[in-house]
Amino acid sequence: MRMLVVDAFTDRPFAGNPAGVCLLDGAGSTPEPDADWMQRVAAEMKHSETAFVRPIEAPDAEFELRWFTPLVEVALCGHATLASAHALYETGVAPADGPIRFRTLHSGVLTVTRSDDGGLLMDFPACPPAETEPPDDLGEALGTTPFWTGRNSQNDLLVLVADEEAVRKLAPDMAALGRMDARGIIVTATADPGRGYDFVSRFFGAGVLLGDGEDPVTGSAHCALGPYWGAELGRDRLVGFQASERGGQVGVTLRGDRVELSGRAVTVLDGEFKA
Repeated sequence: MRMLVVDAFTDRPFAGNPAGVCLLDGAGSTPEPDADWMQRVAAEMKHSETAFVRPIEAPDAEFELRWFTPLVEVALCGHATLASAHALYETGVAPADGPIRFRTLHSGVLTVTRSDDGGLLMDFPACPPAETEPPDDLGEALGTTPFWTGRNSQNDLLVLVADEEAVRKLAPDMAALGRMDARGIIVTATADPGRGYDFVSRFFGAGVLLGDGEDPVTGSAHCALGPYWGAELGRDRLVGFQASERGGQVGVTLRGDRVELSGRAVTVLDGEFKA
């Protein structure tokens, strides 16, 4: 079966966030992949997420989409959705001039369309954070002072710190963060003056990711970052930059209880998966 590796939220190879995209046969294929097989494939691929796309015949969607880290299945993933849509358009599986509708297990139907400039627009649920008391050892684990802490419906902690420099210089205690009751820790601050983006962030998910536990660019985190910074800055169109080693830019447009995430993607590998 066809497997692609796509760098998402970037317009050049070896930046943004890489995702595996496995293009499955339609319903009734033999053997039909199950969740255990998908999890083993994701563990083999070792990307922060591997997406599994399967054609379906349904009134509300053309494809089924599931996402797996090397450790667990997740309820929502932005960069692997962007990568999946990019793969479907590039391989001609999806019509170049139409939307792609993905049915997901936990996040409803997600629609991706192409913008006039060739980017991709993703319609996602908004997941605004509600203010909460920070865990007692959060500041010590991050190595910086939290100024505000919120939790969203994805069980992410959003942590506001002093400024962009504080975000970029973080060297957290990943073992300590991994013991906290959260899918991930989103650390954010407003952008320095003169930047081409409005806010900066990093995402740490020691409980779901391999390696150093930092995700390069996290689309789903912007479902929380967008509503938070939209309220703080009084705007419904923003640009975020995730300041990981690879780095990536995510456009966010607020639309009530939905957010439109925008970005680009680049295929770096296209081959056949044998197992």
